[in-house]
Amino acid sequence: MIAKIGRSGNLYGALAYNQLKVENENGQILFANKMIETASGHYSVAQLAQSFAPYLIANRNTEKHTLHISLNPDPNDKVSDDKFREMAEQYMREMGYGEQPFVMFKHTDIDRSHIHIVSVCVDEQGKKISDKFEKMRSMNVCRELERKHGLIPATDKERNQIDKVFRPVDYRAGDVKSQIASVVRHLPNYYQYQTLGEYNALLCLFNITSEKIEGELQGKMQQGLLYIPLNEKGERAGHPFKASLFGKSAGLPALESHFAKCKTALKDSPTKQTLKSAVTIALKATSDEQAFKKQLAEQGINVVVRRNDTGRIYGITFIDHNSKAVWNGSRLAKELSANTFNDYWNNNIKPDIKEPAALQPKLSTSNDADLPAEEPHHLFDFLTTDKHEDGLIEALGGLLPEAQGEDYEEQDFVNKMKKKRKRQRGQK
Repeated sequence: MIAKIGRSGNLYGALAYNQLKVENENGQILFANKMIETASGHYSVAQLAQSFAPYLIANRNTEKHTLHISLNPDPNDKVSDDKFREMAEQYMREMGYGEQPFVMFKHTDIDRSHIHIVSVCVDEQGKKISDKFEKMRSMNVCRELERKHGLIPATDKERNQIDKVFRPVDYRAGDVKSQIASVVRHLPNYYQYQTLGEYNALLCLFNITSEKIEGELQGKMQQGLLYIPLNEKGERAGHPFKASLFGKSAGLPALESHFAKCKTALKDSPTKQTLKSAVTIALKATSDEQAFKKQLAEQGINVVVRRNDTGRIYGITFIDHNSKAVWNGSRLAKELSANTFNDYWNNNIKPDIKEPAALQPKLSTSNDADLPAEEPHHLFDFLTTDKHEDGLIEALGGLLPEAQGEDYEEQDFVNKMKKKRKRQRGQK
């Protein structure tokens, strides 16, 4: 099952979209929680809106106060109305909205029956209900609902794809070339990284490293790239392969082009500050490397630490699977450079870092609220240098783009409503 969470400042629009389904006999209201009842049991949009009015009046400063959530089982799942009600109640309760007024609609206008839930994310005192790590919590609830109700896991199709594409290299299994190809041909489609070092930090999760080479050919200096398999300890475990064996996308020119694009895209990215805050908070809250990695792993962030032969930390890189971006520590912030972590973990010199502002995860909208489809409770179990293959596959299976796209029908309805209001204003 896939959950999609949309946020907006338009309660009326969310209610109208769903009520229109009911009026056209393509939907029905299955459940209403803490909603004002009507004598007939039927509702108009205005009647539904009355139940939310006290919350919006009390709202202090939350601009996107309306929640529009859809829960989408696999098309082959047969879900009764009673089961839909039970699932919706449990989902809202575990997401922190169980005491909120909300109305649940069932849509039946497509082969895949699914439900939409409309609510508000401010409580009776007008205070915003926390949405920290909302996507991760939502995915965990979906996995729990799948197990409890015997639903088809949303990631079965994706997992088959992940097994072929993003599986750590096992040099003992043979055909190492094909294993490397399955990774390096696809990583640029999903992740952003700005340097070869950041690229290698990501590659090491798949037991691969790359090495830039230079040489003279026919009187001209040439540059190239080699890909080298690694064992579980991060040591070379086979002969290198030329990048040209894996196609142009794996070669140095394509990578440098990707670096440049990512540098521009990430320059003013708000996810940088979110990651910086998460890393800083973890650094202040923990006293050793294991605890630090564990805290960040719970938030979908891998930490790759590089040491020299004497044990000195000379590099640290953060792989944020939520934003699919890789950041070297010093690029993220000067105070998060390798020296800071070496002084703390090797020399017990606690860093003097200012307390960051509270984490403010990006509010999703109906245009970008698709959630990853798979993420088990024990995410990113990379607390040591050992790589756990099954954990990596499951983690990436939840963070790669979903097969399901946006709800274009809903967005089309919103656009039509906007055009209609503009025409009405123009006629006045």
